[in-house]
Formats: sequence, structure tokens, C-alpha cells
Amino acid sequence: MPDLGKYADTVLSAYAASLVLLVALVVLTIWRGRKVRREMETLETRVKRNG
Repeated sequence: MPDLGKYADTVLSAYAASLVLLVALVVLTIWRGRKVRREMETLETRVKRNG
């Protein structure tokens, strides 16, 4: 790891915050995708049932 000197805390906290935000974005995207997929399947079955 490179020597960051007196800015080590700032740089490492920025990396940590970025990592947390990226993980949150991926999790929310997957969660939303599953929710939309369930809604689409429900709608498709309703349409098929009603003709």
C-alpha cells in the first residue's frame, strides 16, 4: 500500500464510502429488478387468465 501520509484517513474513508455506495447501488438494483419481475409475472398471468 502506498504511503498516504497525513491524508491516509481522508483517502481511506473516501474509498470506504465509495465502496459502500457501490454495494448499496448494486443491492438496490437487484432488489428493484426482482420486484419488477414479480409484478410483470403477475400481470402476465392475469392477462392470460382473462384472455
